[in-house]
Amino acid sequence: MTRYIPLRTSLYPQLLAMFVAVFLISNITSTKGVVIGPLVTDGAFFLFPLAYVLGDVMSECYGFRVARHAIWTGFFITLLAIISFYIAIALPPADFYTGQEAFAATLGLVPRIVLASLAGYAVGQLLNAWTLTRMKERNGDAGLWKRLLGSTIVGEFGDTLIFCLIAAPAIGISTLGDTLNYVAVGFVWKTGVEIAIMPLTYRAIRFVTTHEQRA
Repeated sequence: MTRYIPLRTSLYPQLLAMFVAVFLISNITSTKGVVIGPLVTDGAFFLFPLAYVLGDVMSECYGFRVARHAIWTGFFITLLAIISFYIAIALPPADFYTGQEAFAATLGLVPRIVLASLAGYAVGQLLNAWTLTRMKERNGDAGLWKRLLGSTIVGEFGDTLIFCLIAAPAIGISTLGDTLNYVAVGFVWKTGVEIAIMPLTYRAIRFVTTHEQRA
């Protein structure tokens, strides 16, 4: 009889895949500096808040240990992707391949951006997960909105501050005013988005919790 390892019905693998994908994509799109009116930001501003929503769902439903596992999984997969980008860029292009410069410009992530992204991601996500789970341990299941808001403020501030201070010169931000603008806009935008979609985060947490309890 042919035997296979049974696959559990947990939603964690899907959440982990989305979590890592968002971080990978954000690393590429964040290399573009963006100016919208008086606002100075980067090309990942519209996507990165989703990583914190997913982080909140995993922290609330599975706890800090599982969330930490997801964070470090995303960290090392992204590091592997970055190393792979550099290797692919360094390989000699075929005579018929005309996209080498564009390929290198898009995927040749600036080392400073890489450092900023990895450092901000690790610190911010760990702070977010730790804050949420600590608040839950102290207050129980009640007050979910307080946990989501508190962890978002702590995590997003740590992430945004570290990333922006390291990455600003690499994307052409050179003055103190623009740097402060970059930090403030990033923090306010990401935090504001998470607050705005908090009802969806509530539903996601409820859905995952109900599914896992039935599994």
